[in-house]
Amino acid sequence: MSMFLDQVTIQVKAGKGGDGMVAFRREKYVPDGGPAGGDGGRGGDIIFVVDEGLRTLLDFRYNRHFKAKPGENGMTKGMHGRGAEDLYVKVPVGTTVKDAQTGKILGDLVIPGEELVVAHGGRGGRGNIRFATHNNPAPEVAENGEPGEERELEMELKVLADVGLVGFPSVGKSTILSVISAARPKIGAYHFTTLVPNLGMVEAGEGNSFVAADLPGLIEGASSGVGLGTQFLRHIERTRVLWHVIDMSGLEGRDPYEDYLAINKELETYDLRLLERPQIIVANKMDMPDSKENLAKFKEKLYAEVDEFADKIPVFPISSIAKQGLQPLISATSELLEVTPEFPLYDLEEKDDTVLYEFKEGEPEFTIARDPDATWVLGGDKLEKLFTMTNFQHDESTRRFARQLRGMGVDDALRSRGAKDGDLVRIQDFVFEFVD
Repeated sequence: MSMFLDQVTIQVKAGKGGDGMVAFRREKYVPDGGPAGGDGGRGGDIIFVVDEGLRTLLDFRYNRHFKAKPGENGMTKGMHGRGAEDLYVKVPVGTTVKDAQTGKILGDLVIPGEELVVAHGGRGGRGNIRFATHNNPAPEVAENGEPGEERELEMELKVLADVGLVGFPSVGKSTILSVISAARPKIGAYHFTTLVPNLGMVEAGEGNSFVAADLPGLIEGASSGVGLGTQFLRHIERTRVLWHVIDMSGLEGRDPYEDYLAINKELETYDLRLLERPQIIVANKMDMPDSKENLAKFKEKLYAEVDEFADKIPVFPISSIAKQGLQPLISATSELLEVTPEFPLYDLEEKDDTVLYEFKEGEPEFTIARDPDATWVLGGDKLEKLFTMTNFQHDESTRRFARQLRGMGVDDALRSRGAKDGDLVRIQDFVFEFVD
């Protein structure tokens, strides 16, 4: 089993806010003490933080559920509950986070130390000290804490590299990476030796360097799932320059130019923007007998339809085994990277951690359905949140909830649907009688 994991789905649940308290000040020599119930504390957020020491999402294979702690409940004497600590989850550089239900991109984490709040904790419920008015100086009303956000997230890792090595299996990509950097990828005389992306730091001289990624070999149909399929094509997306490695020896009976066209077709089919990246053709295995002749034919076909004054795709003949021709390739790549901008994968809007509760046009405040047993069923995000935050242990809180339903138009809507006095009404697991 490969120890590299680049896609995973997890569940996150932020902390619930602490409940507000109903309490009264009762002290000797203090008449008419009044309400003294404090507010609940805020629930903990769940925050992803980029850790450059991680290279894979393997940690999430066995731990897919993350739950932050709830806030502390309010206390007597007007003391507020303590807010819960946020839960920080480490993720590798290059992680994309998406809401599994809506498909919305929540963040693209590429900077070490960068943070992303993926689930906000609920606010604490208000204690009865907050509900005191001139007309009701001693209310027995308090709120439960707001539920924390709960989400299913899709996480996808796309390795962060400046240069990506692409090409058919066994063209020498891993060998090239092993001789230009300190990386030690697995090298074997058979196809698909490379099963995971390998990264290596390449020194280009004069203090310059870049990161190269040896990606698993592609074959025709990879963009539609053939071979290793799209499993590792995603890792090419972050690269700024592509090294298209081609076996010029022709020992496996393949035509180098046909290989070049086939791989470019897969890149184009997977994502049209991949071909916007500058490409350098690396003609490998030039130490083999027929390589020079094959290279001449390759260049003739490559430049056949290219205008004499147009920019031509550079071709660098090398031998990774003999370590020949590598320095000009590295120097040219370093110069190209200096003038090549990054290719943003997503157009992410500026995020604001402030939670804004506002009316959304077209979104109903509540829904009404009916069970087969004739029970009326009320639903809707706003209504269910009010229900969850109501403390039904106190009659005054229950009456307040009834007034809120009436203000939302629930009573009138039930009457218009045919509800009669004594009919059963259900909100989640709570059942009560409709009173006309």
